[in-house]
Amino acid sequence: MGQIPDMMRAVVAEGSGGPEVLKIVQRPVPQPGDGEILVRVKAAGVNRPDVIQRQGGYPPPPGAPDILGLEIAGDVVAAGPHAARFSIGEPVMALVPGGGYAEYAVVHEHNALPVPPGLSIEEAGAIPETYFTVWTNVFDRGRLQAGETFLVHGGTSGIGTTAIQLAKAFGATVIATAGSLDKCDACLRLGADVAINYRSQDFVSAVKEATGGRGADLILDMVGGNYIPRNYEAAAQDGRIVQIAFLQSPKVEVDFRRLMVKRLTHTGSTLRPRSPAEKAVIARALEDKVWPLLAQGRCRPVMDSTFAFEDVAKAHARMDGGEHIGKIVLTL
Repeated sequence: MGQIPDMMRAVVAEGSGGPEVLKIVQRPVPQPGDGEILVRVKAAGVNRPDVIQRQGGYPPPPGAPDILGLEIAGDVVAAGPHAARFSIGEPVMALVPGGGYAEYAVVHEHNALPVPPGLSIEEAGAIPETYFTVWTNVFDRGRLQAGETFLVHGGTSGIGTTAIQLAKAFGATVIATAGSLDKCDACLRLGADVAINYRSQDFVSAVKEATGGRGADLILDMVGGNYIPRNYEAAAQDGRIVQIAFLQSPKVEVDFRRLMVKRLTHTGSTLRPRSPAEKAVIARALEDKVWPLLAQGRCRPVMDSTFAFEDVAKAHARMDGGEHIGKIVLTL
């Protein structure tokens, strides 16, 4: 695999603000610890939490580097003590708590997964953060079952495009919201049964119409704000709402009588602060349940664009603009 250098290029935010605060700096190449592998990064996904960290609202958890980036794909170049799952030179994708925007990154071997046949390394770099998030929130916490109706907000985001495909693959009826006709069309092409343009339609009324007045069994929400009481209206009796982010305010006045009368469950989770052991459980479920679907081509990451590592500020500007459909990926 060649000699591993002492230093590497990495991206950090020098201050808080727009894409212009992102800088490429020199950092020591990290060393793999017990059960960890060192990956030569070839692709790194760009995600909304990266943007929030750049803006100063999402500091790395204890022990994580200040280098941005939560998902990587590349080749294993070294292994720490007791790390034996992957061979040197093997391509992997991995979920990391930080450090993904760099030439090298360390990850616990059980938070890494093999790259399925037929996927490019760029596509592999677009998978971990969204697939881990969707699996743990839609299928574990949200308990989505075949035959249920699933509403996902932000249908053309990385999370949304993944959620549509996986929910359909496991037998659900899918309703997605998006902010334009083009984005609604993209949701339908991915398999959504109904796509709602939230700029011109009231999603509560549209969901009720699409379900014969019943509502959605499960709602995945990353908007918050005034969507919270509206989700309660759009949910079916005994429905579940899973909160994974807040593009609007996390503080809102809500009449909880609707939650009681409809026997709703409103839960939520974060992924980044979880321990490697907790993430390993999700990784094993993905490898067992979802990796065969990737290998068969039944689901695939939706790629919006790729940017060279040196153009990281342009990649963030693309995400800030909100016009992307699917994943934005840095290539090294």
